[in-house]
Amino acid sequence: MASTDTDAGSGPAKDGTAAGEPRDAHALAGLEAGLDALDSVQIRRTPLRETLVRKVLPPVTAVALVLVAWQVLVWAQVAPDYKLPAPSAVWDEVRAAWLQGTLLDYIWTSVSRGLLGFLMALAIGTPLGLLVARVGFVRAALGPILSGLQSLPSVAWVPPAVIWLGLNDSMMYAVILLGAVPSIANGLVAGIDQIPPLFLRAGRTLGATGVRGAWHIVMPAALPGYLAGLKQGWAFSWRSLMAAEIIASSPDLGIGLGQLLENGRNNSSMSQVFLAIFLILVVGIAVDLLVFSPLERWVLRGRGLLVTR
Repeated sequence: MASTDTDAGSGPAKDGTAAGEPRDAHALAGLEAGLDALDSVQIRRTPLRETLVRKVLPPVTAVALVLVAWQVLVWAQVAPDYKLPAPSAVWDEVRAAWLQGTLLDYIWTSVSRGLLGFLMALAIGTPLGLLVARVGFVRAALGPILSGLQSLPSVAWVPPAVIWLGLNDSMMYAVILLGAVPSIANGLVAGIDQIPPLFLRAGRTLGATGVRGAWHIVMPAALPGYLAGLKQGWAFSWRSLMAAEIIASSPDLGIGLGQLLENGRNNSSMSQVFLAIFLILVVGIAVDLLVFSPLERWVLRGRGLLVTR
C-alpha cells in the first residue's frame, strides 16, 4: 500500500538543504564558512584624519609640553642663562647653522658614517649569528664572548681604536662594528632559538638544508627576533659613533654631530650643546620611523598580527 506521507528525499527540506543531503553536513559547511570568515581579516586603510590624531598628535603634544615646561623653567630662573638657555636661543643656533650652510653637513657627516658602519655590521653579524645559533661548538666558544661584548660600553673601544688605526674614518667604523655586530648576532641567535622545532623538521623533510634551509626556513621564522636585533644594532651603531666623534677629533674627520656637541662644551655654549643633542635625537627618531617601523609593520602584517595599515 502506497504511503500518503511525503518521502524524506522527495523534495527540499524546510531549512534549505538539498533533497537527500544530511543535515549534519549542511551544518558543518556553515561552520566552516564561519571559521573562514573569522580567518579572513578585513584589512582597511586607516583614514588620514585618524592617522594624524593617533600617531602625529600625541608626539607633537608631548614636544609642545616639553617646550612649555622648558620655557617656564627659564622664566623662573632656576639656572643662569649660560647653563639653561631659552628655547629661542637654541632655535637661533639652528637658524644660524642653516644660513651658514653647515647644518646639513653636520647631519650628513654622522648619518653617512652611521649607515655605512651599520651595513658593514649587518654583513658581518648576520652570518656570525647563523653560525653561532646552528653550530654547537661555535656557540659554546663565541656565545659568551658576544654577550660580553654587547654589555661592554662602546666608548671603551675608542682609545684602542685610535692607537691601532689613527684618527681617520677607519677608526670610526671599527668602533661601530665592535658595538653593533654583537647585538645583531645575538638578536638573530635569540630569534632562531624561538623557532618551533616542527618548522625545522618540516624544512629538512622538504629538502631545505644548508644554505637553502637557512634562507627559506630559518631566516623567515627568526625574522621577529632578527629585526629586534637590527634595531638594537642600529642603536649601538649610533651611540658608538657619537662616542667616537666626541672623543676623537681631527680636521680630516670633519665635524659630525658628536664633534659639534664637544665643540659646544669647549666653547661653553649650552645653546650649541642643546642643538647637537636635538639633532642627534632627530636622526634617531627619523631612522626608526622611516626604516624600522615600516619593517615591523610588514612583519606583523605578514603574520596576520596587524589589522589596519
